[in-house]
Amino acid sequence: MVSDISFRKKIALELFRRYKQNEKKLHRLNYIFWECTLRCNLNCLHCGSDCKKESQVKDMPVEDFINAIDDIKEIVDPHKTMIVFAGGEPLLRKDLEVCGQQLYKREFPWGIVSNGLQLSGKRLESLLNVGMRAVTISLDGLESSHNWLRGNRNSFQQAVKSIALLSKVNGLGFDVVTCVNQKNFDELPLLKKVLLENGVKQWRLFTVFPVGRAKVHNELQLPPKQFKQLFDFIAAERKKGDVKINYGCEGFLGNYESEVRDNLFFCRAGINIASVLIDGSISACPNLRDNFVQGNIYTDSFREIWEKNYSIFRSREWLKTGECELCEYFKYCEGNGMHLRDEMGNLLFCHYKRIKEGEV
Repeated sequence: MVSDISFRKKIALELFRRYKQNEKKLHRLNYIFWECTLRCNLNCLHCGSDCKKESQVKDMPVEDFINAIDDIKEIVDPHKTMIVFAGGEPLLRKDLEVCGQQLYKREFPWGIVSNGLQLSGKRLESLLNVGMRAVTISLDGLESSHNWLRGNRNSFQQAVKSIALLSKVNGLGFDVVTCVNQKNFDELPLLKKVLLENGVKQWRLFTVFPVGRAKVHNELQLPPKQFKQLFDFIAAERKKGDVKINYGCEGFLGNYESEVRDNLFFCRAGINIASVLIDGSISACPNLRDNFVQGNIYTDSFREIWEKNYSIFRSREWLKTGECELCEYFKYCEGNGMHLRDEMGNLLFCHYKRIKEGEV
């Protein structure tokens, strides 16, 4: 039972809670997202950004982002600070190599999150030559399910081709992420087989949060019983060891903590993670809404914002309201992932509660 957390696990949770408190005090920046474009070549049902093929928001110039990175270089160790290009679809930018080269000169590792639709062997070689160190590709079920979610009949085939290309690159940090929903839930064992056949060694699963387009597609949300079964599946697959499988970083999972991912739950948004959004806004996780923005690179110093702001991320007692107020595990969860809060700070859904409902 998810509610029957063992004494041993409670000790681990308590020790990890102290570790998190220390991390908040140190407030070390070591992971930066750059929302480099809102343009996208797909039309995904679960898109939280509502990206379009021709975005009305212009891409941020490379030099503007590099200036922001130069502003914080004195307070970070570039060898321990990962920079990730996100979107939209980053590969639609023809100047990623320009930015990558500048980051490489400054000794920052960098990577991209992509749907893989435009990744070719030639483009991959070009990106690797300017220091790309990591790639995340989305594969959201078998062909029909993936193409349904992504809104493109060629998406699955191209994603698999991209995965096969990437798996042959030695030393590249590479994983596949899957958005688990009602349509692909029963396909997970077969999808794992496809991944293994194409050389995948790391697989990350996550569930949809009701923001953006996902708000109006109920079939994207797993009902409680399936939600719990997902964690049973992950826990069982982890024991096999043929692929490194993890649930995403969101949500306190009760007795599933340490069973379905490498780390105990810790929302690092604003604690170790920052983002520069398409309009220059300085935030934390790029999935967060406007009310969590801390400043803007066009009017503020990125360094000063990181050092002086982000208090709402480091002290989360203000989230102890509503269903969180009386929860005995709030001290471990601290109100769930920040991206699961609406514009008023209200919790969109509780992982722990949903798993408990699935036990019935």
